[in-house]
Amino acid sequence: MQADMARVQEELGNKTVEATAGGGVVRVVITGHLEIKEITIEPVAVDPDDLEMLQDLVMAATNEAIRMAQEMSAAEMEKVAGGLNIPGLPNGLF
Repeated sequence: MQADMARVQEELGNKTVEATAGGGVVRVVITGHLEIKEITIEPVAVDPDDLEMLQDLVMAATNEAIRMAQEMSAAEMEKVAGGLNIPGLPNGLF
């Protein structure tokens, strides 16, 4: 099982999730290792008089992507661990 868990951890580095904010004007792609791979901002989201809104959209999309990546990681590890209670894994336990 340890080898399977190591394999899944490695594979998570290649898997990505995508989250958006503002109706899709900000998009964040992140790996299962919580590495941001891409941030896309549509020009319509860039208002020099309201940078705070753009910052909020980027933060919202990034936080959602992190949450999704953590859920993906926990689900993949649960497949290998079969519901075992293993401290230290994403979300602490399955």
